[in-house]
Amino acid sequence: MSSDWTWLYFDSHGETMADPALATRGFPTQSDAENYLGESWRDLLAAGVESVTLRHGEAVVYGPMSLRGPE
Repeated sequence: MSSDWTWLYFDSHGETMADPALATRGFPTQSDAENYLGESWRDLLAAGVESVTLRHGEAVVYGPMSLRGPE
């Protein structure tokens, strides 16, 4: 099984974040990737991530999506 599902992380300026503390591993399924985000979004916000984009291989599935709720 491949790990083709990955997240891209963006800061408040929309710049891609490459912090080594952020999970860069891939996930075998979209569900696994989304479960990770559901469990980790608060930690990601604390690390400065403002939005994320889900990719399957090189294709964007959706995003960027804010990690903050509607205000």
